[in-house]
Amino acid sequence: MLGALGVCLSLAAAPGVPPRFVPVRAFTLAWTHSIEKIRWEEDYTVRSGPDGRPVLVPGQARILGSGAGMEPPPDATLRPDGWYVYQPRTGPLDELRLSRSPYTADYDWCAGGRCEPMRGIMPTDGDVTLLRPCRAPREAAGPAAARGAGTGPAASLATHRRRSRPQSPAGAPASGT
Repeated sequence: MLGALGVCLSLAAAPGVPPRFVPVRAFTLAWTHSIEKIRWEEDYTVRSGPDGRPVLVPGQARILGSGAGMEPPPDATLRPDGWYVYQPRTGPLDELRLSRSPYTADYDWCAGGRCEPMRGIMPTDGDVTLLRPCRAPREAAGPAAARGAGTGPAASLATHRRRSRPQSPAGAPASGT
């Protein structure tokens, strides 16, 4: 039997730190750009791909305003509340690379109607946190699974979040800045 879908978080520069499984099927990564002070939010879902492997699927993205070098894409719609809303033109992803600097606020992870700083789910070493779609490891498949679904962060694809935010697997900006 296959384990539950979710995301696996690990510290790229600290392979000795065990990865953290978060049983979640839908979440949002959010952050505020460190210089422009503009809020970004990106929705994601975890699904089984055609071959049965988990994939990360980008959903709607939102930017509260715009700033130098942070223009929303041309197909974004400006809502009356000031948010630009758009659908990133990115297919399923195998990984997000989240830059987490000690000099800027952490990502907010939102799931199940709750948001919290990402450090509440996965500590940071001030470097890159890898976020991958995955299935629950055998030891986490029971009721004592790592932090339950609905208690976790939201996610992002862009390279220049805050100053250098999430990156696509190739390191190229995907959505946002």
